[in-house]
Amino acid sequence: MLIGQDPNRWKRFMVSFVLFLIIAGMVMSNSMILQVLDSVFQALFGPNPNHTPNMTYHLMVVVAFLGSPKMDIVWMLIITFFLWGFKYKVPALWAWMTLIVGDLLSLIIKYVVKRDRPLQHLSHDKGYSFPSGHVVSFFLVAAVLFLIVVPLIKKAAVRVICQLLLILAVFLVAVSRIYLYAHYPFDTVGAMLLAYAWLQISETLYLTFAGDVKNRWKMTSNSKL
Repeated sequence: MLIGQDPNRWKRFMVSFVLFLIIAGMVMSNSMILQVLDSVFQALFGPNPNHTPNMTYHLMVVVAFLGSPKMDIVWMLIITFFLWGFKYKVPALWAWMTLIVGDLLSLIIKYVVKRDRPLQHLSHDKGYSFPSGHVVSFFLVAAVLFLIVVPLIKKAAVRVICQLLLILAVFLVAVSRIYLYAHYPFDTVGAMLLAYAWLQISETLYLTFAGDVKNRWKMTSNSKL
């Protein structure tokens, strides 16, 4: 299987989920500590409060667009098209399940926490701020590539480079959302923790049900796992 057994998976889930709950609790209680930390990191990554159109601003707009939930659907369509074509049908279905459920979790939590966006946010950024939907969605797309696609690359050096580029891409999407004042910094941190925690559960579900899905559905009977 592309996703293997890992005795530490539940430990990673517990750590990431508990950290997420701590941040969510601090957000809901308007923690002064979190406000200070957000201000510090906002000053570090968000130097453009007036959205002055310079080169960095345009780069961040492009990065934010490429990492948006709508574009993540496009990326996932491309990824799963090739996975399906190369007979990785069950992994392709798992990839969609991972993305859709992750996005739904993010949306539900937004309406539970109800954190307003920074005052300087762009007019087209609507809805609540915590956690960042962009980051949750793109993190999961990157995770699918990291776990399912990259391991299929034969050369180890190329695999490592691709993995590093995926990590960098997730970081840049998070920074772009902070830079454009679409989110507070810890909205993106919370998003990564939420996505990572859900990913651990999703991997466990794959290990539990992938064989059954392959054997019970005619369209996946020839799938590689």
